[in-house]
Amino acid sequence: MTWIATRDDTARPAFPMLHEMVIEPGTAEDWAQLHEFHYKSEGHVMGARYYRVSIGSRLVGVCVMCYPRGLLRDRHKAFPNIKPDGQDTKLTNTYRYKWLNRTFGLNARTVNDTMFRGVGVGYRMLNLAARIDGRRVCEIQSSMSKFNQFAHRAGFQFVEPEPPKLKDPASRLYARWFDSNPVDQVALLEELEKMPEAYRERALSDLRTFYFKHSSLEKTGKNRENGTTRVDAMPARELLKNLNQLAFSQPMYGFYLNPDHGREIPTRLPLAAFDWQRPDEPLKLENLP
Repeated sequence: MTWIATRDDTARPAFPMLHEMVIEPGTAEDWAQLHEFHYKSEGHVMGARYYRVSIGSRLVGVCVMCYPRGLLRDRHKAFPNIKPDGQDTKLTNTYRYKWLNRTFGLNARTVNDTMFRGVGVGYRMLNLAARIDGRRVCEIQSSMSKFNQFAHRAGFQFVEPEPPKLKDPASRLYARWFDSNPVDQVALLEELEKMPEAYRERALSDLRTFYFKHSSLEKTGKNRENGTTRVDAMPARELLKNLNQLAFSQPMYGFYLNPDHGREIPTRLPLAAFDWQRPDEPLKLENLP
């Protein structure tokens, strides 16, 4: 007897346990279980909405959606028709933010249990969470997207990032006070601790002034009425982290146009539902059991 083996080159290998996983709305407690696995584990986001992936009783991953930022340069590149023209009033600005909150959602965090990384959970979870969340557009803004393209696989389109404009002036600022590499925050903190108190206070004052001058985040939203109070009270570690993120990071802006916007879809889905259609196609609900 002769056996002939054939190979189907169109077949896509998949982690078998994916078919046992489900995604559904979650809670802040789900994020609390996994937040230490995320590189942005601290802080809170406005209007957080949680989506959890689980297998049986085990939590596998969490996706956090929130309200978008009011003004974003890269968003205006992708959607030029919503760019402010400088003639807005308080009334139009109020309705602008309400419209943004209804229309856009921001993926603030996506994290998996380390036991389930590298098997395709992240991009499937992000795509389905964006659909369930119901906004017309889901945004993501992340420096990690340059190295880990899970959002690309989830169907997000990206705007070409611009080089950080503050890199050179921030580097000169650091060189004025420090010998260490500006991106080595541990070394910067060690230098600060060794400085005479008066010299350290002058250095921190210079850093705070630079950060507040260039940070739109400290002058908009709930921070706009604080003046310099919040920045003046900021611990050195937080100040250096925020300043370095402002000056040296190069986040990529991506957006996903929800093909199920305005359509009734279940809030609990098998994670494998991602594979029933292309990322930019409406869910094939007829495949649901």
